[in-house]
Amino acid sequence: MITYVTMLRGINVSGTKKVRMQELEKLYQGLDLENVRTYIQSGNVVFTSSHSDADYLAELITKALYKEYTFDIPVFISTATDLEAVITRNPFLQRHNIEKDKLHVTFLQHAPALQAIEKCQALTFEPDEFVMDDKVIYLYCPNGYGRTKLTNTFFERKLQVMATTRNWRTMNELLRIAHQKLGLA
Repeated sequence: MITYVTMLRGINVSGTKKVRMQELEKLYQGLDLENVRTYIQSGNVVFTSSHSDADYLAELITKALYKEYTFDIPVFISTATDLEAVITRNPFLQRHNIEKDKLHVTFLQHAPALQAIEKCQALTFEPDEFVMDDKVIYLYCPNGYGRTKLTNTFFERKLQVMATTRNWRTMNELLRIAHQKLGLA
């Protein structure tokens, strides 16, 4: 069995695209996904499956969500191992004065074009910082994510790729839940 984490983009935001977590768990279970557990109302789901094709699972979940809710919900999927690597590779953790509650991770649905990456990396929005790493963008927003210009919309426009962002506490909690599913906690 492989432990996966999915992050749904854009649900339960400002009263739109409402999805109850209890219903979401049942939907996943109906897809023969096991050990399903949600975390907070923003569409984070940890589960296990014998399927080794993450793209297949993302498509399966996407179709089931559309059938159930009749609106598109982008699904970002990662294995627990990949999520752990994302957390471990965060370049901002190397700094001594970093406030961890100001860290965020933006996931991209696929790797952007090199030209778009180069244009984006040339931009600065001090004091906010970002570091791109394939399909992941590490953010440090000292004044808070609510005040940054480095939002999903910003990266989607600049990189022409769908994005979703999670704060550092959520990232670590998802990994903790995933480790429980793996029997490592």
